[in-house]
Amino acid sequence: MSSPAPAPPAPGPRGNWFLGMLPEFRADPIKLFFDLAEEHGDVIAFALFNRPCMLLRHPDQIAWVLKENHRNYSKNTRGIQKLKSILGDGLLTADGPHWRRQRRIASPTFRPKNIGGFAQTMLDAGDRMLEEWEGLASSGEAFDLNEAMMKVTLRIAGETLFSADVTDEAKDLSRALSTAMQITNKRVGRALDVPTSWPTSENRAFQKAMNTLDEIVRGMIEERRAGEDREGDLLTMLIHARDEQTGEEMTDEQLRDEVMTLLLAGHETTANALSWTWHLLAANPECRLKLEEELEQVLGGRTPTLEDYRALEYTGRVIDESMRLLPPGWLFGRAPIEDDVVGGFAVPSGTLVMISSYITHRHPDFWPEPERFDPDRFLPSRCEDRHPFAYFPFSGGPRGCIGRGFALLELRLLVAQIAQRFRLEAVPGHPVELEKLVTLRPLHGLQMTAHAR
Repeated sequence: MSSPAPAPPAPGPRGNWFLGMLPEFRADPIKLFFDLAEEHGDVIAFALFNRPCMLLRHPDQIAWVLKENHRNYSKNTRGIQKLKSILGDGLLTADGPHWRRQRRIASPTFRPKNIGGFAQTMLDAGDRMLEEWEGLASSGEAFDLNEAMMKVTLRIAGETLFSADVTDEAKDLSRALSTAMQITNKRVGRALDVPTSWPTSENRAFQKAMNTLDEIVRGMIEERRAGEDREGDLLTMLIHARDEQTGEEMTDEQLRDEVMTLLLAGHETTANALSWTWHLLAANPECRLKLEEELEQVLGGRTPTLEDYRALEYTGRVIDESMRLLPPGWLFGRAPIEDDVVGGFAVPSGTLVMISSYITHRHPDFWPEPERFDPDRFLPSRCEDRHPFAYFPFSGGPRGCIGRGFALLELRLLVAQIAQRFRLEAVPGHPVELEKLVTLRPLHGLQMTAHAR
């Protein structure tokens, strides 16, 4: 009996003989991906410089890589290696047995009953921000909404992690986080990079930022180890967490990596999700009106609470639709350990397999009129038959984001709290352009004005 024929290579462009599709990727990766999908379908092979790559678009293929055959797909990619310079071996960047151990230890910390305890902290941070907006609303002065969202989510991250307001008590932390992330974004987007040991101005700035971050984070851990616990914050929970299989706790180095991951990845992605939500609401006033009507019906003028979370259904759908159109974590990669077959095509080991929620969230087979902002796509009746991997703003499978529940609670409470008190309008003529790097940021910020309701 003859063996089955080997799977054929995936279709795709030849590109430049030396650079492959690197010039097009660097110019606009989203445009490149859409052009490739339109011409070649759901599985596309191409090269970036000397690295063979594949883009997967169909939810069946995403499910295979992230869930059904996830053990064959490593996170050992260039982008992750760059992120490790900040995050170490935290849950976002770790792989293999170390990741599984860390996930077992950290998972109980993110149970709903623990996360719900942070609702008031989130609302208090929102209140302080909105008090500052009173003056902006009176004067009509424009401000950068993305910067405001970064500030409030950093405050929430600091208070839930450390029981400390890092935006007021440690402004160096905010600057260091921003510097480290901006430089890492640049490094990920480059084809070639100089060694980090070279004394360039960028490398010196990065090292200075990392020294600041490490000093603050390690100092918090040492202080907590030596002194009294601060009941209820995430650092205390992580210090006391134990591996359910071995009884082991995290070392100080492992704590450092997890705290850095939660501090940076958590506040960065949530801030961008909030920013894009306000951008889309300002561009779709009929949806904003429906949101305001729900807030009046559910809250009746009082401040939202944790108990209102489930009743704020349309608010949740607005957030879901915002993250469909503009997912903060818009692109990530996996590398197959052994040769595989996906969608009927060969995937050789070592290929950089790219998965983009931005692209899949617009797949015409699953999303009619994909560019239209329509929160009612997420009505329960319209979600019942939808492929579970047609929508994955928090990744999916065993490596889905551990902070998903935390982020969704923070997003829904802050959107309700802000929209109840202010209507945000985009400044006419201000350019809104996507910065397509590690996260999806507004390249020029989002200039808006706040109007008291």
